[in-house]
Amino acid sequence: METITFYERVHDVARQIPVGRVTSYGAIAAFLGSKGSSRMVGYAMNNAHAAFPPIPAHRVVNSSGLLTGKFHFGSPDMMQQLLENEGVGVVNDKVVNFKERFWEPGLSCGL
Repeated sequence: METITFYERVHDVARQIPVGRVTSYGAIAAFLGSKGSSRMVGYAMNNAHAAFPPIPAHRVVNSSGLLTGKFHFGSPDMMQQLLENEGVGVVNDKVVNFKERFWEPGLSCGL
């Protein structure tokens, strides 16, 4: 029997984030029963570039809506560009209307 790793579970949740929405590292960790492991979720997002199917890691931000992972996208502006391409406004590295754009894992992801 194959064991699913924490990173794989994080990636599965991240793949469920709808276009034009964002969630936080902490929300994913709490959904997975590992509240307090938001840093580990961040590490999983850093590893997302090599995963298939693709993972929309740009949709995962910190609990204040800040693009704290932006330096892991090859260019400091890429994370913002990807979000803006989906209609998510970003000003000063922070998601505009964060509460309205926030997606709570488990409420509609079918996991």
